[in-house]
Amino acid sequence: MNNKKTGIILVSFFIVLGIAFLGYYFKVMNEQKKVSPLPIIGNDQNHHISPFAFINQDGKTITNDDIKDKIVVVEYFFATCKGICPKMNENLNIIYKKFKGNKNVLFLSHTVDPLKDTVAALKAYSQKFDADPLQWMFLTGDKKELYDMARYSYLISADDDTAGLSVDQDFIHDKHYILIDHLGRVRGFYDGLKDQDIDKIIGDIKTLIEEKKAI
Repeated sequence: MNNKKTGIILVSFFIVLGIAFLGYYFKVMNEQKKVSPLPIIGNDQNHHISPFAFINQDGKTITNDDIKDKIVVVEYFFATCKGICPKMNENLNIIYKKFKGNKNVLFLSHTVDPLKDTVAALKAYSQKFDADPLQWMFLTGDKKELYDMARYSYLISADDDTAGLSVDQDFIHDKHYILIDHLGRVRGFYDGLKDQDIDKIIGDIKTLIEEKKAI
């Protein structure tokens, strides 16, 4: 009789254990479905953006420490551009508004024309979008450092790239946004002129937010 009771208890125990395991398994699988990691872009998974120091529209020096542990949307533009830049920044403003006030998401708009895009010029430009300088930063600085950051950290390869020319002649004009995760890795490129890419980057930012929470 005791053996029978013992057997029933053991069977019940293993049933409960099995149910608990299955519950945990399906919970983990559901979490993995919710968080669909984006590809890590670069020659290898060790590619991270380099340290930098640029000046924002308030004259404040912004470094990699200011974006540490943040999800960052990057672009290159210039304030006097009459071509793709106005549309790119209108679309970037749409993305910005989706995450305005979210301290986990930052926007970095780097000038490709630092000679003309002074702090004052960038401040005036940023006010067109009511950009909070703590979240959407318009950056200027040394031209070579800005361009090196574009090519070697953010991995921008512009259609009309002039790499190899002198600093004065060098010019990058690219229509893409670059998405950086909270570890400083490149996770995506998006055409700033296409509506479907605007929708996609909004979704991918949300994915990175969830990915960060899951770690």
